[in-house]
Amino acid sequence: MAKKIYRNTFLDEPSCPVDYAFRRIGGKYKGRILWYLHLHSVMRNGELKKALSDITPKMLTQTLRELEEDNLVHRKVYPVVPPKVEYSLTEDSEELIPFINYLREWGAKRLKPDS
Repeated sequence: MAKKIYRNTFLDEPSCPVDYAFRRIGGKYKGRILWYLHLHSVMRNGELKKALSDITPKMLTQTLRELEEDNLVHRKVYPVVPPKVEYSLTEDSEELIPFINYLREWGAKRLKPDS
């Protein structure tokens, strides 16, 4: 249940479209996961863990679940032993790639040492 705050607004409801978008892709890992899936098309959990060396297994699982719930990541489970699960982008997340790329380029410019 959402917690009530001032003027009949709720903590769990986005206050504007920008808030909505950043709730879906904000944070330390979501944008990076979407970018790696864009680069590789399909990745398994272990491949994502290697790509995001600073993420814990628990946080990776939680972040992938959130992205799946928001229809930004597709999770395909194969009925084999041991279990095989692959992650890929959805059509919704493909729309975000140009914006993530712009942010990547912006960050790359600012990471360059002054010449």
